Amino acid sequence: MGSNRTIEGRRNELIHKLIEFEQFKKDGKQLFELTLNELKNEYLKLQANFHPHSGFESIRWKKF
Repeated sequence: MGSNRTIEGRRNELIHKLIEFEQFKKDGKQLFELTLNELKNEYLKLQANFHPHSGFESIRWKKF
């Protein structure tokens, strides 16, 4: 029972974070209809797009 609360808590946290990015739907579905994995993937995509170090001019490590 405790793990269900944890999962729901994480889903709610991700939904709130996505709403902060003004994301309210994905593929015609409301955020509360998405699974935890779908919410995680959406958040990671947004984070990669908006993170200040993810752009073209950001520092990139080279293998020597």
